[in-house]
Amino acid sequence: MDVRRQLPAVDALLMHPGVQEASARYGRRLVRRAVRQTLDDIRAQLHEAATTTSTPASASLNDAASPDSLVGQVMDCLERLSRPNSRVVFNLTGTVIHTNLGRSPLAESAIEAMAQAARDPVALEYDLESGGRGDRDRLVESLLCELTGAEAATVVNNNAGAVVLSLGALGAGREAVISRGELIEIGGAFRMPDIMQAAGCRLHEVGATNRTHARDFEAAMNEDTGLIVKAHTSNYAITGFTKSVPEHILADIAHARGVPLLVDLGSGALTDLAAYDLPYEAQPRDSIAAGADVVTFSGDKLLGGPQAGIIVGRRSLIDTIKRHPLKRALRLDKLTLAALEATLRIYRDSDDPSQHVPTLAMLSRPESEIEATGERLWVHCNDVLDDFEVALRPCMSQLGSGSLPVDRLPSRALVWTPRGVDRQGRERALRLLERAFRSLPRPVIGRLRDGAFHLDLRCLDDARKEALFIDQLETLKHHFRRQEAR
Repeated sequence: MDVRRQLPAVDALLMHPGVQEASARYGRRLVRRAVRQTLDDIRAQLHEAATTTSTPASASLNDAASPDSLVGQVMDCLERLSRPNSRVVFNLTGTVIHTNLGRSPLAESAIEAMAQAARDPVALEYDLESGGRGDRDRLVESLLCELTGAEAATVVNNNAGAVVLSLGALGAGREAVISRGELIEIGGAFRMPDIMQAAGCRLHEVGATNRTHARDFEAAMNEDTGLIVKAHTSNYAITGFTKSVPEHILADIAHARGVPLLVDLGSGALTDLAAYDLPYEAQPRDSIAAGADVVTFSGDKLLGGPQAGIIVGRRSLIDTIKRHPLKRALRLDKLTLAALEATLRIYRDSDDPSQHVPTLAMLSRPESEIEATGERLWVHCNDVLDDFEVALRPCMSQLGSGSLPVDRLPSRALVWTPRGVDRQGRERALRLLERAFRSLPRPVIGRLRDGAFHLDLRCLDDARKEALFIDQLETLKHHFRRQEAR
């Protein structure tokens, strides 16, 4: 007899005590959907078994169609359906500011500010002094001016938007002069020549890939020049026989011809990273002091705030940028502005921002502390899977997201190496392990490299995270065996 005929109807399965209990937790609508989907999946499996084996159903599928098994599958389906698509993960890749994993986690004060702004109305574009319409940029402008030395500031949704908006407002229909060695491309096909074209500027590149001189810019100046652009080479480095033109000299060249200098810092830091034994990163204040008229940088990289594109500079030029039609399309919402304001207040008020900004804390985390974390975790990891040898080894973390592309930070990694298999078996075992880690309730994202699976521990930086990681190790064993059996 075809097992499919023995499957209960949807309403019958909904009456099962275990399913009724789930209805109280998840709601009847979602539970009914899970029941329908589970029964459809079982029918499809039974049909496939019947067509491939020339029998109505295999014994295993017969067992899978039993009431108790069906209820278990409904619960699994409910867990999948109710799980958010935006999953919290462990970033153990060795890249601290990881674009694919959301870049910088926020400071607690920024999270609290977002929650408060989400719950209640806020004076976003309302002037409490006059009772009239206000400007949402005022929420962060004075803080940005104080921190950078600029006359004025505005903010948009990310730094790519900041560059497009600034170019379009200041140079549309005219030439934008830039060094050939700074025609950057970042992730997502953001290429400076294409961005200039989209903004309505005509690219005028000068110099060579590795060497550009002041005289190259001076020779390029003409009546059609709209602005000079300097772009921070945030995700690559040109070394060897090189030369670039300092910002203060570019500013002199630009101002002598009556055009602005736009500096795209890309990442941008609001504190001296050298104070944390990190490589120095250019700050917006440096560019403003050097004579730059407009400076753009990101909010969610080294700043450690929410995704935002920050534009600071001369008031007359910032006003021009704010009048551009794209400004409204790229503006920030109240939640991002609340988080950005709270983050900027940390830099203005705190004696040590790394005590409050998680990104700075992770970047400046002492190597000895990371090693101590590794030693505690190794005890629990070493005998989880007999198929793997686990070792605690030195490694080098990177900042990521186009920040200091050459520099590395000493760290420690748990390195999982397959035991007793040939090359093909090793590759399969590593893929299964990587998938098993990604399947955990809180997925663990590591990196396959040099015939092993590496978990860089720099970002596993508190006892709560450690405990959760350890608690999941038994589940890891289950997921690995299940992947292996497929």
